[in-house]
Amino acid sequence: MTFTEFNLDSKILKAIADCGYEAPTPIQAKAIPRALAGADLLATAQTGTGKTAAFVLPALQRLSVPPLTKARGPRVLVLTPTRELANQVTEATRTYGKYLRVKTGVILGGMPYREQLRLLSGPVDLIVATPGRLIDHLEQRRINLSSLEILILDEADRMLDMGFSEDVARIASAAPAIRQTLLFTATPVDATMTRLAGQLLKNHELIEIVGKKTTLESIEQRLHVADDFVHKNRILQHLISDKEITRAIIFSATKRDADSLASELKSQGHSAAALHGDMNQGARNRTIADMRRGKIRLLVATDVASRGLDVFGISHIINFDLPKFPEDYVHRIGRTGRAGASGIAISFVSYHDLEALHRIEYFIGQILPEKEIPGLEPSRMLRRPAPRKTVRTGEGRGRGGYGQRSSGQSKGGYSAGKGRNDKWKSPRAPRDSGSSYRDSKPARAARSTF
Repeated sequence: MTFTEFNLDSKILKAIADCGYEAPTPIQAKAIPRALAGADLLATAQTGTGKTAAFVLPALQRLSVPPLTKARGPRVLVLTPTRELANQVTEATRTYGKYLRVKTGVILGGMPYREQLRLLSGPVDLIVATPGRLIDHLEQRRINLSSLEILILDEADRMLDMGFSEDVARIASAAPAIRQTLLFTATPVDATMTRLAGQLLKNHELIEIVGKKTTLESIEQRLHVADDFVHKNRILQHLISDKEITRAIIFSATKRDADSLASELKSQGHSAAALHGDMNQGARNRTIADMRRGKIRLLVATDVASRGLDVFGISHIINFDLPKFPEDYVHRIGRTGRAGASGIAISFVSYHDLEALHRIEYFIGQILPEKEIPGLEPSRMLRRPAPRKTVRTGEGRGRGGYGQRSSGQSKGGYSAGKGRNDKWKSPRAPRDSGSSYRDSKPARAARSTF
């Protein structure tokens, strides 16, 4: 299949050709024709598989046709959970729509209102926005969604995790009931996502490209066992001395830890920088631009960078701390091995990380192989029970095995230092340790953080 088979406008096809794209990815091949036909969609595919183009191209095709009525409000609205993802989508719309006469804009929290007010004061065709700032403009009646033709939610699962469900509902209620709605997610569709689809979509079609427990095959995954924080730092120092690491993202649990680790790496002579939600948008944009230009080799980031950060040539992902949610592990490592390239994902695991590690391995359906560095071996072996067949004990969100327990098992403990016959508890949210992402806040605070 080629893009010409979608019967897209010749100007869109020209822009696609300029990018060097010839054949659509699986998610594009399935989603684009149905979106062009006007269907509501709930689509899921792994990160790095071309989801952005899967909804941007149909949106631009709609904008290539003059509207039935003249209005100043946008015809297409794309909602994203983070500013980085919003910028990525905005860049894609301008890349694929560069030969079209369409006006696009972005509305983000953490940015001055002046440019946004200028954008909303005139006609605009497509807006990419984060929910919090868009709600502000809706409340002040600066934006009118009565002429909206397509509403798109990118990374809809992340918006739910960040507490944006009420804001999404308010935004949808301000749009016409007769509209097309597209929901895209990089994680498997669960009960919560199904309920959201039932509220926003009409007679929708489900498109699932990724299997429930798969990760990107182009990424080599491994873990190193660390005794403590000092041991982690020693392993990190050994790894980053490897010249094969051209660009790497080091994921940290907290914003404070990201700043501290980045400062330490810079003091050691490495080209390093931090990226997290407490930085203003200008600083975040400059940091990402510096990494793209090769000025930064090591980016120490929180999970704000796990989605929407698309930088070519990231050779390694290092999980200095494991993520809180197993699906975030997939998003983190998906920053490498993109566009057909290969990559390496390395995770540091301490003994109190066993629950988080189990949830990740359950979610991806495989055991991460342990590697040792001569001279930096852990003081004791990390013993893990083999994965066992699980049965549902309740609906839950279905995220990486939450609310599940192995068939025939009791509520025994799951800990290091015991054999493979140990009994262990069903997965649950991790304790507040250094391995978990502890920056989660209520919805209002999340909007300002991300």
